[in-house]
Amino acid sequence: MRLVVTTPTALVEEVAGVRHIRAEDETGAFGILPGHADFVTVLPVSVVTWRGEDGGEGFVLVRGGVLTVRGGDLVEIAARGAYRADDLADLGDDALAALERLDVSEDEARTSETRLHLATMRQIERVLQSGRQGKSAPPSLDQRRADGSAANG
Repeated sequence: MRLVVTTPTALVEEVAGVRHIRAEDETGAFGILPGHADFVTVLPVSVVTWRGEDGGEGFVLVRGGVLTVRGGDLVEIAARGAYRADDLADLGDDALAALERLDVSEDEARTSETRLHLATMRQIERVLQSGRQGKSAPPSLDQRRADGSAANG
């Protein structure tokens, strides 16, 4: 079986010869063995583990994502963020620090995007208001009737 873990900006892990994968979704932990039925699930922030044919283990902390099993021999994880380690203990402080940095940078980007959006909306409002102030208001229906223009059009 082959495991591929990606983020929007990087290939985090690609491993062939995987015997077993353990992951977790909102219903709890589950395992995937070669020949597993096609399957799609949403992963929360969690640790995905695997064991290779050589007996070695691997670990990746995913920051939410989607796990897909295809053809019983390909497991793909598309995650918002991920941190890879050879030892489960290594995932602790290093991974949390890396994920916290990602959260901070995403928050800053989101704040900047919101500010830009608000500034754009304010500018559009100013342009629309200046256009309204420069033009006289259209005649009311009563004014048109009094002028006889309502009968013409």
